[in-house]
Amino acid sequence: MSITVLNPGLLTTVQDMGRVGYQQFGVSVSGVMDPRAASIANILADNPEDEAVLECTMLGPHLRFDQDNCIAITGGDLGPTLDGQPVRGYQAIQVKAGQVLRFTAPKTGCRAYVAFTGGLDIPVVMGSRSTNLRAKIGGLEGRKLNKGDVIGFRAPRANLKNLGLRSIAPEFVPRSEYILRVVLGPQDDAFTKEGLDTFLGQTYTVTPEFDRMGCRLDGPVIQHVESGDIISDGISFGAIQVPAAGKPIIMLCDRQTTGGYTKIATVISADFRLLAQLKAGDKLRFQRVTIQHAQDALLTQRAALRALRSSVGM
Repeated sequence: MSITVLNPGLLTTVQDMGRVGYQQFGVSVSGVMDPRAASIANILADNPEDEAVLECTMLGPHLRFDQDNCIAITGGDLGPTLDGQPVRGYQAIQVKAGQVLRFTAPKTGCRAYVAFTGGLDIPVVMGSRSTNLRAKIGGLEGRKLNKGDVIGFRAPRANLKNLGLRSIAPEFVPRSEYILRVVLGPQDDAFTKEGLDTFLGQTYTVTPEFDRMGCRLDGPVIQHVESGDIISDGISFGAIQVPAAGKPIIMLCDRQTTGGYTKIATVISADFRLLAQLKAGDKLRFQRVTIQHAQDALLTQRAALRALRSSVGM
């Protein structure tokens, strides 16, 4: 035994960087909603960046440790405590057998990530430990965590080199309005000039219809040239579908592999860290950028992760 689930929270699943290479067979990628936060948690815990973590949504779990190890918690601040004492996010900490990690209430953001040094003892399914809830594959029996579940560690360590250096400032900062950068297309020609101006110039609100599959927005109607329907084609993480009703839907990790609605734009990978932390009622606007800008932003993020691993591993 390594951890026992005393309370599963609202939605806690095992996720890594996703099940890549199977969309052609209709299998969703799944994986973490906030790849940057999960990567940082793993680096702080001295894991490979693609190691499986627990993704905790809004109300996090209560976990009892049955074995000494080290952990790191990143992403949104869901109020983590260890034996009742507040735990700072974005740092590696030691945990002892018998201690209990609890999440009290969300303070900022929507999703937190818990990385465990040495990784979780979860089987690999089609190259990934990620949970696909709809297909019921991966993770722990293809489902969210339940009370009484027990998950083992593969290679726990009671201490880490440079434990005191394994810390950075929390990254997610709440805002009155969020800016998501987008690259237009692939069906931006299906929208009128007025429709594109609306999409790029107006504010949208996150609705309660927001899960790991997609995020439905409310706001001004985006006008099509003719119809919102197309012959089904592939859907990427961050693709923004606009059905005939004219309200955008941002497609996320558990999205279907193909879809038949026009896609006006795609949120750039570097901004998934913001997208994943939005919650119902949050306001956002879209900002058009070039493919070069999107690539440069992602390369900058990757360079920062390499620098972080170098700094904590010295």
